[in-house]
Amino acid sequence: MYELDHPYYFYLLAIIPVVIVLYLALALWKKRARKSFGDPELLEKLAPERSSIKGMIKLILALLIIASLSVGLVNPKIGTSLETVKREGVDIVFAIDVSKSMLAEDVRPNRLEKAKQLVSRTLDNLVSDRVGMIIYAGSAYPQLPITTDYSAARLFLKSVDTDIIPSQGTAIADALKMASSYYDDEDQKNRVLVILTDGEDHEEGVLEAAEKAKEQGIKIFTIGIGTDRGAPIPDMRNGRNIGYKKDRNGEVVVSKLNTDVLKEIASETNGAYVNGTNTREVVEFLMESISEMEKKEFEATVFADYESQFQWFLGLALLLLILDVFVLERKTQWFKKLGLFEKHENKS
Repeated sequence: MYELDHPYYFYLLAIIPVVIVLYLALALWKKRARKSFGDPELLEKLAPERSSIKGMIKLILALLIIASLSVGLVNPKIGTSLETVKREGVDIVFAIDVSKSMLAEDVRPNRLEKAKQLVSRTLDNLVSDRVGMIIYAGSAYPQLPITTDYSAARLFLKSVDTDIIPSQGTAIADALKMASSYYDDEDQKNRVLVILTDGEDHEEGVLEAAEKAKEQGIKIFTIGIGTDRGAPIPDMRNGRNIGYKKDRNGEVVVSKLNTDVLKEIASETNGAYVNGTNTREVVEFLMESISEMEKKEFEATVFADYESQFQWFLGLALLLLILDVFVLERKTQWFKKLGLFEKHENKS
């Protein structure tokens, strides 16, 4: 198992193609300049010690130095042993609405991306709680089982989109029913379900499902994503917006935030409703609410004793830099004796 301390330093690798393009442009310019100055064969005889291959070697060294520095700054860490640790926390399941109405852009960039941002920021603030993920539209599906692996949670979160469930609708009741059987620890007293949706429910039995969830010891926090003014629903085809969804009369459908059903669900389980517009306020509210709950101790197997590996890559970069200093543009005598790149004249 490995970790990356600062993965954003991988962006430095973008310098490599830029350096290659600049090198090729410079080589082309030099070739044209020598050709305009005089006969290439005569110029080669006038400068017999100039190496045609050393420039390429220095380029390769420069690229390897950039790559080594980039990986070194990222600081990859390798977990050297598995360790069972005891933690205290609550079980938190996120139920994310992935119906087409979540593509409405009354919140930026759209409702679904806003919901994913809220989940991601909450994960950033969790320490020892276990998390799970459910997605729903016309029906509900498990996305991530209860786990302490926040990296896996972020990975699964990235893959969430409106095309992941073929049947459309907003079956909040189905998500509630799945959540009632989603928690895998019967002794866990405090169970949290965070529903992120615009509240457009097209199914019945929501309050009944919420009551059953309450019986299972689940406290529900509903987060409304959208505005009262609403917005049209983009009609996406192959990743392109070709217009907006229309009803049977040809009128553009405007999707609005429905807070009534969300407040009822939260009230039924002694939870709370929060408007999802302000990310910071939502995350702070969730973290404060979770911190006040009674924690349960559980065991988790994790990789321990992560060891930094940056020194190997920085050492390699330093070695290559020293080597680059000794690689000169002119031919090296012992290298010249090998005759690997010399032109041989045919004797007849």
